[in-house]
Amino acid sequence: MNAMTPATLTPKPRTRSARKIPEAKTQEPRLDVFGDTSAACAALAKKDTALARALGAIGEPHIRRRPGGFEALFRIIVEQQVSVASAQAIWARCQAGMDCTDPVHALRQGEDGLRGFGLSGPKVRYVTALAEQWSAGEIDEVTLAGLKDQDASIALQKIKGIGPWTAAIYLLFCEGRVDIWPPGDVALLGAYRAARLRAPEPDMKVLDGRAIKWRPYRGVAAHILWTYYAHIRGRTPI
Repeated sequence: MNAMTPATLTPKPRTRSARKIPEAKTQEPRLDVFGDTSAACAALAKKDTALARALGAIGEPHIRRRPGGFEALFRIIVEQQVSVASAQAIWARCQAGMDCTDPVHALRQGEDGLRGFGLSGPKVRYVTALAEQWSAGEIDEVTLAGLKDQDASIALQKIKGIGPWTAAIYLLFCEGRVDIWPPGDVALLGAYRAARLRAPEPDMKVLDGRAIKWRPYRGVAAHILWTYYAHIRGRTPI
């Protein structure tokens, strides 16, 4: 496995969905789920004692990866601002009742159909807006993969219902981008507070600001804290 440096972070292209996504034509490094994160972790541990403490407890971060595309964004919208258990239940109903990979099929469900799976009114509108733009070819996973971090985030946030957090989660989980931070993530805040072990406890604004100092490995820092959050709660990272 290669050491995780900007020159070696780009993994081999993989088939992530029905279509094979080509390697992104950008200089932005990508995090390989099978790669070696030791260099990034060592750099982050030197920058922040809380991250060092978290790493001491977990050993190494669990890297989350998912196939990209319409289905991935659909699922992340479902997961917005609900518990893990609720999100899993709603997503299971969506998968049982429709083809979640097909934006046209989502549109055919209509508002009543999507609401019947457990989606709230706003989320029904968000999924519909996403499906409309995706089916019209206004955005797709290949285009997103070829954009630099900031441009990809901006493109995603043009879709109704997709804000900075949702965009960041997609770019982290589905594209393995290394220097992406999901603002306002309460699990990251809880993990950081637990690892810090001293008062005063930072609030969300302070943590999001502090993450700027973790460049160019903010995405790795997020994975460290998510893994530590699962650790302190006695859960297996997913």
